[in-house]
Amino acid sequence: MKNKFNAVIKKDSGWWIGWVEDVPGVNSQGKTRAELLRNLRSALSEALKFNREEARNAAQNDYKEAAILV
Repeated sequence: MKNKFNAVIKKDSGWWIGWVEDVPGVNSQGKTRAELLRNLRSALSEALKFNREEARNAAQNDYKEAAILV
């Protein structure tokens, strides 16, 4: 199952720039809209991977996972 995230994007001075609304610090740019979306997807993927690793490391061991639906 893939998650869906929204991005705010705009063209500014010849570049496309964007921010993922739901994950602070995930932003990028690209010369084209398609390049921007690829870059945002990559940045988001890396941020989520990092956050998962950080959470698991903080919990150390003997933890359980729980799904949270909003």
